[in-house]
Amino acid sequence: MALTNRYTLPAAQRLKSKKSIDALFGTGQRTTLGCLRIFHARSGEPGVRIGVGVSAKNFRRAVDRNRIKRQLRECYRLQKDILSVMAAKKPGLDIFFVYTDKELPDYQHLFSQMQKGLTKLLAIHQAD
Repeated sequence: MALTNRYTLPAAQRLKSKKSIDALFGTGQRTTLGCLRIFHARSGEPGVRIGVGVSAKNFRRAVDRNRIKRQLRECYRLQKDILSVMAAKKPGLDIFFVYTDKELPDYQHLFSQMQKGLTKLLAIHQAD
């Protein structure tokens, strides 16, 4: 029995190096959508790579920050097929999601915000 659509987030699709993240924050575009601030830019690597972050200023306890980051990754992982058109293109896309609200999020709210954000990114980079 073969699975046709695997909802995984392998290491190759994660934005991990400090150099890449700094370049994204320095030269990338910024879009704010509800409780999410989305930094995005074209990269030399093929495919889509993502990173997530939460401000320690808004959430003092690491357990809360880690929970929000885990939920953001899960929301992206389940909806990353929205950007499947972008994954095949040579100049790939780097995306960093920052949660900016001051209260712990509801998962359904995060899921809908992520969906809106991904469709907005697709519209922006489809024109490129």
